[in-house]
Amino acid sequence: MRNGIYQINREEFGSKGDEIYEKIKPLLEPEHKGEIVAIEVESGDHFLAETVIEAWQKAKKKYPDKVFYFVRIGYPVVHVFR
Repeated sequence: MRNGIYQINREEFGSKGDEIYEKIKPLLEPEHKGEIVAIEVESGDHFLAETVIEAWQKAKKKYPDKVFYFVRIGYPVVHVFR
């Protein structure tokens, strides 16, 4: 942490988030497809919700100073802009 700001390496963060999601994906997809999962990449903890905001709020309660990796379960992206 530098000047109160959590410093992350984006590439490492994304790779770690992908790695954790791939491990938990088989457990989540059957019952939670379409929901959002927020992953805290250092601990591997994850938080499920219907929206990104709800998942972020759940994750922030436990890890107020962390950055989270978000995935829409069963889909390649969280949001699509048309």
